[in-house]
Amino acid sequence: MTAATTAANPESAHRGLVTVSVMLATIMQALDTTIANVALPHMQGTMGATQDQIAWVLTSYIVAAAIFMPLTGFLSARWGRKRIFMWSVVGFTVASMLCGAAQSLNQIVLFRLLQGIFGASLVPLSQAVLLDTYPRERHGAAMAMWGVGVMVGPILGPSLGGWLTEYYNWRWVFYINLPFGVLAWLGLAAFLRETPIDRTRRFDLLGFALLSLGIGALQMMLDRGESLDWFTNPEVVIEAMLSGLALYLFIAHIFTHEHPFIEPGLFKDRNFSVGLLFIFIVGIILLATMALLPPFMQNLMGYPVIDVGYLMAPRGVGTMFAMIAVGKLSGKVDVRHMILLGLMLTSLSLWEMTNFNTDIDGWDIVRTGITQGLGLGFIFVPLSTITFATLAPRYRNEGTALFSLMRNLGSSIGISVVITYLAQRTQANHAAFADYITPFNLALRQAVEAGAYNLSTPQGLAAINGEVTRQAATLAYLQDFRLMMWITVAAIPLIILLRASPKKSAVNDVHAAME
Repeated sequence: MTAATTAANPESAHRGLVTVSVMLATIMQALDTTIANVALPHMQGTMGATQDQIAWVLTSYIVAAAIFMPLTGFLSARWGRKRIFMWSVVGFTVASMLCGAAQSLNQIVLFRLLQGIFGASLVPLSQAVLLDTYPRERHGAAMAMWGVGVMVGPILGPSLGGWLTEYYNWRWVFYINLPFGVLAWLGLAAFLRETPIDRTRRFDLLGFALLSLGIGALQMMLDRGESLDWFTNPEVVIEAMLSGLALYLFIAHIFTHEHPFIEPGLFKDRNFSVGLLFIFIVGIILLATMALLPPFMQNLMGYPVIDVGYLMAPRGVGTMFAMIAVGKLSGKVDVRHMILLGLMLTSLSLWEMTNFNTDIDGWDIVRTGITQGLGLGFIFVPLSTITFATLAPRYRNEGTALFSLMRNLGSSIGISVVITYLAQRTQANHAAFADYITPFNLALRQAVEAGAYNLSTPQGLAAINGEVTRQAATLAYLQDFRLMMWITVAAIPLIILLRASPKKSAVNDVHAAME
């Protein structure tokens, strides 16, 4: 490493310690996106809340994080990246402790709101720090390390959350953030250097208000739509209209305002624009599958929650292996080829899941989970690298915030779509299967003659209806897996739009870092 490079990237002198520090912050925030989900029933009992009320524990966090994530670029430019990063870690850790100590529903919803506000910047800032700390030729390895926290955290969250809730208390789901937060803050304070501060940058209040209203209304609509029966409910209709109008006005605003909240120059970079669309699709696949598999295993296969966590964990192992492989292959293999391999592996795993039934064993779940984890790992890290390969360094804080925002929006939309589709297909399948429950059905007559069902009693009829519902739900899950498979296949042509990463010398890296 030359003296010029070290001067351009001050963090590189303590590169390993900076990496550990930002990874601790990333893992802490990534775990929290899913770790609290499995503890909701226990929180509900403690708080004496209804299922609809306790759902606000998740909604408040998601909405707050989505609204405040785009602020990352402005705050970092105006007050310095290190200062914002450290305050975010402190705020997130304190809010986590308050969540664990909450005594009422109102308290925990408020503290989760604060957690979302402070946690919004952690993932994009960690990505921006690593991109600046490592030279361009090592961005693949840097994104592999960063991706471990971002991708594996949400996958392992339910397993860790279930274990803590089962053997300790749901409050430990939040208390576990304390050691991560303290170590991350100490590392950032000691080894991360401050970035240049631009006091002249003005805050675009109208742009932020429009974007916040648009994203907030969209997240509310997605989170509450299923429970409110979507567009038959006035609340959902109003949220959809507000979101559409606000986002339209925001897009018009950023292209006409002199100092917009988000600079339009970001979207002139083709790799970055295509990468945003790609990460949106990855978000759909990542958490939508995780939203479907636990109820499939618990409700239809009879697995206890702790076993569900154990069977889901190997998915994260597959992702970690893929990211290690990507780090080794970085600079040797075209990242577009790795993205193609990842899409093919993910499609293969989803196709295999369309052949599931209620009699499969745990190995089938583990095997397809590992395959899908490998696929997502081969997509996420190369995509994170190529998205920012040609983007000017001055855009990195804003760019990483938008990158994380699109992933989160993809996850929210994906979960809403697959859950709604599951309910609709279950009803349609039940109606179709019910047509076969007639006296002329040979299989049914044989089952009745064997004593499996008694059509002359209400209990016997209820048993048949229960089995029809179970089979209808099973087929609906398989149809959901097929939908996600086609979404993954449809993303493959986007690879053509990505340009190969330019091969730059160390001197060019220094000049780019100094822009």
